[in-house]
Amino acid sequence: MPTIFENPAALLEANGKHLGESAWLEVTQGRVNQFAEATGDHQWIHVDPEKAKDGPFGTTIAHGYLTLSLANLFLPELLEVRNVSMGVNYGTDKTRFPAPVPVGSRIRGVGEIVAVEEVKNKAVQVTVRITIEIEGGDRPACVVDTISRFVP
Repeated sequence: MPTIFENPAALLEANGKHLGESAWLEVTQGRVNQFAEATGDHQWIHVDPEKAKDGPFGTTIAHGYLTLSLANLFLPELLEVRNVSMGVNYGTDKTRFPAPVPVGSRIRGVGEIVAVEEVKNKAVQVTVRITIEIEGGDRPACVVDTISRFVP
């Protein structure tokens, strides 16, 4: 269940707020293959389970950019801003991939608001650090500061 803010201005007091965790998501070979088709990245460590058995990870792994893109799936599970005319993705900062995501593993997003500011037209810009955890892992798969703008 997301942390709810009744309007964009309510975000201005939320710097440093922990937003909780999303639901777990299994990373399947099918999802990895679809991402490979969409992006043209068919490297064997992602799409060839037989060859990957003998590779550096012992199995296929998700693309780093697939893992990053799932931050957008997790964000609405972490944060909901009501009474807006629109919300837009403004960008990202400080993206890192500390650990690979083996196919078949489960991941989730953990969120924290790390910056908030009012920008033009009374919009509020919020930076949410999403740490994508691997179930049972000791390092995250991805850490990204997502930047969103909410217009009242």
